Amino acid sequence: MPNNIQQWFSRHLDKLRLRLAHADAIPQLAIMGIISGLLAGLVIIAFRLLIESVQTAYMPGGGGENFEALDTVWVVLLPLLGGLVIGLLFQWASKDDTQVGIVHVMERLAYHQGYLPLRNAVLQFVGAALSIMSGHSVGREGPNVHLGAATGSLLGQYMTLPNNSIRTLVACGTAAAIAASFNTPLAGVIFAMEVVMMEYTITGFIPVILAAVSATTITRMVFGSAPAFAVPSMQLGSLAELPYILVLGLVMGALAALFIQLLQIFSRTLTSQAIWIRMTLAGLATGLCALIAPEIMGIGYDTVNAALLGELSIKVLVLVVIFKVLATTIGLGLGLPGGLIGPTIVIGAAAGGLMGAFGSSLYLGDDFSAAFYALLGMGALMSATLQAPLAALTAMLELTANPDIILPGMLAVISANLASSQLFGKQSVYLALMQARGLDYNNNPVSQSLRRTGVASTMDRDFITLQETINLDEARTALESKPRWIIIRNQQLKILMPAADLARTLQELQTENKDEATDIDLLEIPAQRLQLASVHMQASLQEAHEILNNNPAEALYVQRPNAPGIEHIYGILTRQKIESSYQ
Repeated sequence: MPNNIQQWFSRHLDKLRLRLAHADAIPQLAIMGIISGLLAGLVIIAFRLLIESVQTAYMPGGGGENFEALDTVWVVLLPLLGGLVIGLLFQWASKDDTQVGIVHVMERLAYHQGYLPLRNAVLQFVGAALSIMSGHSVGREGPNVHLGAATGSLLGQYMTLPNNSIRTLVACGTAAAIAASFNTPLAGVIFAMEVVMMEYTITGFIPVILAAVSATTITRMVFGSAPAFAVPSMQLGSLAELPYILVLGLVMGALAALFIQLLQIFSRTLTSQAIWIRMTLAGLATGLCALIAPEIMGIGYDTVNAALLGELSIKVLVLVVIFKVLATTIGLGLGLPGGLIGPTIVIGAAAGGLMGAFGSSLYLGDDFSAAFYALLGMGALMSATLQAPLAALTAMLELTANPDIILPGMLAVISANLASSQLFGKQSVYLALMQARGLDYNNNPVSQSLRRTGVASTMDRDFITLQETINLDEARTALESKPRWIIIRNQQLKILMPAADLARTLQELQTENKDEATDIDLLEIPAQRLQLASVHMQASLQEAHEILNNNPAEALYVQRPNAPGIEHIYGILTRQKIESSYQ
C-alpha cells in the first residue's frame, strides 16, 4: 500500500477509534454491526454446511438427523468414538484454549472486556462439529453464539477499536448467531441483550439489530427463508385452557430446575480425571441412553418437528424427556463442546407434547390441540432454563408468525420462570455455570454505564509534558497554550501537576524580582502533585476505574504504544472525571 494511502487510512482509522469511544457513536457502530453480522453469518454458514454435508454422507438414507436408522452397534460406538476423538483433541490443547461456549463468552465480557481468543473459537468450531456429527445430545446454537461473538470480537481487535465498542461487536455477533440459527432475527437481538449482555440501551440495539438482519439475510441466501421448525397453524382453543397452561408453565419450571441441578452436579463430577476420559465417558453415556431412545441423538430438530405435528406417541415423548435430560446434562457436564439451547427446545417440545396429550383427556372438544402445547413447552422450558422470557416469547412468535401465540405464550413463559427461580431458587443456567467456575458477572448499573464508554471520549487533552527541571523560558513557553495539566517526567515515573500551580510560581518569582533564576524544579515548588498510572487508549471507563481502585495512583494518563518501549500520551483521566460520567 502506498505511503500516502496508508497514512490516509491510518488517520481515518484513528478518527473512527476516537469516535467509537463515545457511548453515542451510533452511525459508526451501525456500520460495524452490519460488517460483523455479515462475517458472523459466513462463519455460521460454514459451520452448518460442514455438519450437514458430513452427516448426509454417512447417515443411512442420506438423512442428516436420521440417527434412528443406525445399527444398534453404531448407536453406541458413534458417540463413544466421537467423545474419544474430541477428548484427545482437547487434551492436546492448552487448558485456556478449551474454554468454549456461551459461558466462555460471558466470562470474557465480564473479565476481559469482550476479547475472545482465536484459538478457542477454532477449537469450538472443530470440537462442536465433531460432537454434533457423532450424535451427542448437544445443540449448535451455543457454538454458533461463541463463533459469532468471536467474529465480532476479533474484528474489533484487528482494528484495535476501543473496548467499549468491542463489547458491542460481541453482542452483534451473538445476535447474528441466534438469528442465523433459527431464522429469527428479532429473537437473536433479544437473546443478545437479555441473556449475554443483560442490558438494554438504544445505542446497543441499533448495531445489534443490523447485525441480526445482515446475518439472517446472508443465511437465507444459502438455506432459504423457511423457519427452523415446521410449525402448523395453531392457536388457543378456549380461554378455559388458561389454567392448564399455567400448570404447564409450573411443570416446565420444575423441569428446568432439574436440568440446571443435574448439569451442576455432573460439572463437578470426575474433575480430577483427564479430559479425554471424561469426554469418552460422556460419549458412552450418550450411546447407552440412545439405545433406549435414539431420538435423543444429535441436534434433534426432527424430533421437535414431529412433536409439533403431533406425530410422536406418549411412550416416545416420555423416553425423549428422560433420556434427553440425562444425555445432555452428562455430556455437557463432563465437558463436551456444544450448546444446551437446542436440547432444551427438544425436551420442552416433548414435555409440552406430553402435557398436551394429558390435557386432551381433560378438555373435550375439537378446538383443543395437543401439539399446541409442544410449542408452549418448548418456549417455556427455554425461558426458564435461560431466565430469558422475552427472548423465548419472541422466538415463539417468529417461529409461528402467529400473534395468537402471545397470550398463552406469555402465561406459560412467566409461570415457568417464576417456578424455576422462586420455587426452586435457580438462576440462569449460564450464571450458575459461571459461579461453578468461581466467576461472577458484575452487572450493576454503574458498571454497565462505565463499560459503554471508552476513556478516549472522557479524557482531558488539555495537558503538556515537561521534564522535572526546566528554566524560566521553557516554563513561560509551556504556559502560553494555557494547559490544564502538566505531566512531569521523572525517570520512569510520571507525576501530574495542575498547570495553575506552575503559573502561580512564575507570578511569585516575578513579584519577588527573582526572574534571574534559571531553573525551576517542578517537584520542589509548592503544588498539588498526583501519582500517575497508565491506561490503554482502547480501555473502557470501567477498566480505568478498576485501575484506580487497585492502584495507589490518583490519576491516569491515556496512552498507546507506537513502538516497543515508546508510548504516545493522548490525555489525562482523573477519578472525578470518571465519576462525573455516570452521575
